[in-house]
Amino acid sequence: MPAPSPARLPVDARAATIMVVLCFCWGFTHVVAKLAAPGISLVMQGGLRSLIAAMLLFGWTRLRSISLFQRDATLGPGLLAGALFAGEFVFIFAGLAFTGASRMVVFVYLSPILTALGLHWLVPSERLNRRQWCGVWIAFGGIVVAFADGFGSAGVSLLGDAFGVIAGVLWAATTIVIRSTRLSAASGSKTLFYQLVVSGLTLPLVSMLIGEPGVVALTPGVIASLAYQSIVVTFVTYLVWFSLLTRYLAARLSVFAFLTPLFGVAAGVLILHEPLTVTFVCAVALVAAGIAFVNQSEPT
Repeated sequence: MPAPSPARLPVDARAATIMVVLCFCWGFTHVVAKLAAPGISLVMQGGLRSLIAAMLLFGWTRLRSISLFQRDATLGPGLLAGALFAGEFVFIFAGLAFTGASRMVVFVYLSPILTALGLHWLVPSERLNRRQWCGVWIAFGGIVVAFADGFGSAGVSLLGDAFGVIAGVLWAATTIVIRSTRLSAASGSKTLFYQLVVSGLTLPLVSMLIGEPGVVALTPGVIASLAYQSIVVTFVTYLVWFSLLTRYLAARLSVFAFLTPLFGVAAGVLILHEPLTVTFVCAVALVAAGIAFVNQSEPT
């Protein structure tokens, strides 16, 4: 039985603002990884960024006198969460070699739906009412609308699509394990450390097993990409994310993840000068409406 955990808060303005910033950072991750792929193969990138972030996190907790090794019965669920986290990124990075980034992100971001479904049944305080479920589906509809054009594009495969679905399932399972076990009462630092260590040790081995070339050329661009993924994304934003999971209702937070692929498309408009379509504007409106619905309290 999981240890009793503090009551989780509904998402307030502070948490919502933080989640928007996190999603903005996450929206660039796949693009940055693909840019660095000629210098470091994709799955190897995932392993290296986890190892670097794990070392940074260890140093940060030492400076703040946060214990990562106290006995609190979190080892089992921690290793499970780490294995799920590692599996998620194996399938994401391996899948990017077989399908387009836009298709991959659609399937990966099935996770908030699956998270809300799992927590609805496993954690009573995370149950969604009818209005909030409508919000989940509205937000998901926004994702479908935003990437509808990508489903007709060439250069994709069912294998890559399947990898994306598996990654989404593993991401949802990771969140559910964190929320429904003793990890729920652990610090965000310790929860993240489990996942970084397991994935940092596992992904380089997987990279070698599947025949990736590994580290080929450490150009300034490749180093900058790895630094962004390791320091900004995997260390800073994940630490903040797991800290939020210990304070706020996970199902409500997870819905904000729908913003991440939309930020990725927006980056293409601003940086690559891709056209801003009516379809994308409608998708943003749907996502915003879905988030508003999900974060409403139970009707009285």
